Amino acid sequence: MDSIRVHIVDDHTLFREGLKFLLSTTNYIPHIDESENGLESILNIANISPDIVLMDIEMPIMDGITATRQLMQTYPDLKIIALSMYGYEHYYSQMIDAGARGFLMKHSDFGEVQKAICEVYKGNTYFSPEILDAIIKNLYKKKDNKPIQTELTEREIEILYNICKGFSNAEIADNLCISKRTVDKHRENLLLKTESKNTAGLVIYAIKNGLFEV
Repeated sequence: MDSIRVHIVDDHTLFREGLKFLLSTTNYIPHIDESENGLESILNIANISPDIVLMDIEMPIMDGITATRQLMQTYPDLKIIALSMYGYEHYYSQMIDAGARGFLMKHSDFGEVQKAICEVYKGNTYFSPEILDAIIKNLYKKKDNKPIQTELTEREIEILYNICKGFSNAEIADNLCISKRTVDKHRENLLLKTESKNTAGLVIYAIKNGLFEV
């Protein structure tokens, strides 16, 4: 594992210090920096170039959504993982739109935090299982008739919607009255076209590109 530089942005000192201590026990995170709010993170990140930013959402002076949006405009390759006590829809949808690559609940166990950092560092996406479940349960097709700007075919969008709703390939085949082999091929094409590694990546692609809404 490469060494990973992590920047923690949170207004609660006790939480920052606790997470910093846990991260320091790993052998692949030798550098850990911290900021108390979004504005301070923007000023600090300009000088430290972190690999991963763990960004709280609710903070004084500047919240995590605003900070993420501004950071991504300046550093489009920056990998940000949102942190929150709450799994509110408007939080994760706005953080996805702002450019976050992952979303962790603050009560996640440390193993999940490590997994999220490693996955996002490798270029993948990561969402806490309960957040991903909530997104899927509240996902619905757009009902307007505006043309969708995407390279996906109409059938691929239909397959993607079913994938995002949590259906297996076999269930999708039954739902659409096509063979499972056809669904397998469509899923493979979707992963390639969207440059996604997993279902979480497909969900993020769908929401960011306005294919479906939450």
